[in-house]
Amino acid sequence: MTKTTISTDRVALGRQIHTSDVSDTAFALLDEQGTVVAWTQAAEHLVGYSAGEVVGRSASRVLPSFGGASALVERCRARDGWSGAPAVRHRDGRMLDVCMRISLVRGQDGATRWLASVTDMGALSGEVGHGSVQGSILDRAPIGVVVRDLELRCTWVNDAVESHNGISRDRRLGSRMTDAWPGIEAEVAEAVMRRVLRSGSTKVHEYRTWLPTSRGEEHPFAVSFSCLQGADGRALGVCTISVDLTASRQERERLAVLGEAGTCLGSTLDVMQTGQELADLAVPLFADFVAVDLEQSVPFGEGPSVRIGSIGERFPVLRRAGVASTRPGIPEAAWERGEHVHVPPASPFIDVLRTGRSHMVPALNFAPGSWIDRDPMRAQKIRETGMHSAMVVPIRARRTLLGSAVFIRTENPVPFQVDDLLLAEELVSRAAVSLDNARQYAREHTAALAVQRSLLPRHLRGGVAVEAASRYLPADVDRGVGGDWFDVIPLSGARVALVVGDVVGHGLDAAVAMGRLRTAVRTLADMELPPDELLARLDDTVQRLAEEDTDDPHQGATVVGATCLYAVYDPVTRKCTMATAGHLPPAIIDPQARVTFPDLPTGAPLGIGLGVPFEAVELELPEGSLIALYTDGLVETREDDIGEGMRRLGTALAQPDPSLEDLCTRAMQPAQGQAACDDASLLLVRTRALSPAQVTSWTLPSDDTTARRARNLAARQLAEWGLEGLEDSTQLIVSELVTNAVRHGTGSIDLRLTRHQVLTVEVSDTDTRSPRPRNAGTSDENGRGLFLVSQLSRRWGTRPIPGGKIVWAEADLAQASGAYDR
Repeated sequence: MTKTTISTDRVALGRQIHTSDVSDTAFALLDEQGTVVAWTQAAEHLVGYSAGEVVGRSASRVLPSFGGASALVERCRARDGWSGAPAVRHRDGRMLDVCMRISLVRGQDGATRWLASVTDMGALSGEVGHGSVQGSILDRAPIGVVVRDLELRCTWVNDAVESHNGISRDRRLGSRMTDAWPGIEAEVAEAVMRRVLRSGSTKVHEYRTWLPTSRGEEHPFAVSFSCLQGADGRALGVCTISVDLTASRQERERLAVLGEAGTCLGSTLDVMQTGQELADLAVPLFADFVAVDLEQSVPFGEGPSVRIGSIGERFPVLRRAGVASTRPGIPEAAWERGEHVHVPPASPFIDVLRTGRSHMVPALNFAPGSWIDRDPMRAQKIRETGMHSAMVVPIRARRTLLGSAVFIRTENPVPFQVDDLLLAEELVSRAAVSLDNARQYAREHTAALAVQRSLLPRHLRGGVAVEAASRYLPADVDRGVGGDWFDVIPLSGARVALVVGDVVGHGLDAAVAMGRLRTAVRTLADMELPPDELLARLDDTVQRLAEEDTDDPHQGATVVGATCLYAVYDPVTRKCTMATAGHLPPAIIDPQARVTFPDLPTGAPLGIGLGVPFEAVELELPEGSLIALYTDGLVETREDDIGEGMRRLGTALAQPDPSLEDLCTRAMQPAQGQAACDDASLLLVRTRALSPAQVTSWTLPSDDTTARRARNLAARQLAEWGLEGLEDSTQLIVSELVTNAVRHGTGSIDLRLTRHQVLTVEVSDTDTRSPRPRNAGTSDENGRGLFLVSQLSRRWGTRPIPGGKIVWAEADLAQASGAYDR
């Protein structure tokens, strides 16, 4: 008998290579219905499920993206396998981004199974440097799969393994490796498989050997062995994966590209930047020119999404997001970034956008009548730059068309091949994930900004009472929304309400809560309530809202947590009345630049439910005083306490500067120059005062002659102001209001006329009841006064005062000649 000696350099099965690099490859064996029949320890490490939790159950438990095991099997049957990057569900509920390949394996009597190999994308990106078995498995390289039982007999095998060593499927099935292919290589391989079975480990072992092909030709192969487990955790057999390293060299190069894609693509949530990253990655790795065009709704997050297959005669509008070239100046580009891209009809571009399938043109055709011939601009660029091969790949995510990517070769003389198209599709699919995330962010950002714009005042109307300016800096800069709010609300009698508030937290939830409170404040302000009473009503409203938002009726109400400062300024008296619900006091800077922070009773934050009444403080302010209402995010930092921040704010506002906008900018600089931990808001107003010539008042006795006297006094005053055009209507209003005061009140009556942006008539009496219009019948002698007032005035109302009330009505000065408008 002839003795054969084989060197250890030729048989490297005893030398383990890069074991740790491939040990995370997860394998699972599925039956024809998509049920898991064998599991590995690596699979348990990857997705968290043990063999007992998975074996015998549907693969859809960890592969929800396929819509069920039957859908998975049908997709695999249509292509004799499947590869891609689906989402895999971990046992703890989170989704993993993985690379997966499903290979068809055949057994005796025509039976079939499916072998799934899965690798975490994070692990894959770290392996591309040495081209391990794992990388090849997951990126379409031809792999050989053999599954053996505990006796090392072949039970399942795929078609590709025959090309590795020339052994047919029929000869291999039911046989051990030493029976089908006697030799030292087979003996060493079986020894390794026995060690794997004895250890009970599912760790993948990678070895290198040179296995003979059908006619003795030698190729370098990489082989991995993995132990398969049953539901009880015991070994069922060994799975062997073999890859021709010579044939997979190009695949390893592609893995390097995809590994770089994992770190380059999606570095930001800017869709235009991601489009440029895709173009920069592909050039010059496998293309000489790349253009990335996005459907116009993608960059801006506005407009409806375009669904694949729904494109009719109206084609989507594309905008160029990325462009790259091996040549300086990018001469191949007909459009620059940000420009709209013309899509020629009856061209591969339209076919790709309509069908969602890629299109490859190995050799561009300049024949008369071709789509190139009908697009002069592109035809000229193609000829001038020597474009000779092209690929157009759709950018899509969840059946939504995001755009297309065009890959061109000019200097590289080799036409694009199918492998190039597969690589381009993989790159684009990874970019599509980032683009879809960025698109969703852009839509959410646009919606959030729309919510914020609708909640905060667009224009601050201070009337004749104050000049106002504001700034708002959300802590959630990405979304641009938060829980701070401020407002300037016009009130009757030329007065204004100044409001600032802060909802606990930031982001969209805080903004929505803020919007509800701002609406409630405006509603209560229309009731002309004094600040302390308004905050009490607002506190009750917050508590009711919290109770309504509680899911469990037996559970206590969720505390909303908000602070608020409400102030009312009267330009006639120059008095400012304010109350606070847990909010910081305002900064007041007088015309001499002296800064004070009034000592206000703090009050409990809104929604706490302590039942402690709020207290108001009244201050008389010189004309031209600055009032700064702010939130704690402006004065509180990680380095300094609130007291230091308040002193810094006062110093910034005490600088001589007539412009409120400049003062706001100066005061906000500390918040803008650091990482914000809370929303920061500033409402800055400069007070004004009405001159004595604009206000006239009388105190009248309560008798039958009061109404006539009041009419005469009002007529004379209107004549002095040059408002004779309002005399008739104003006399009627004064007569009705004074008559009601005489009828329902006791003591003297005050009448005041104020000329500002409108003419305001105010009548005060000692009756605390608010008048209400009535529907007077045809025979009723009374009940029509307030109806007449509402018809003659632009608006009317009532507000409480100590010891009584004021009923007021406003007339539009535009109705009078010589109208005053400040």
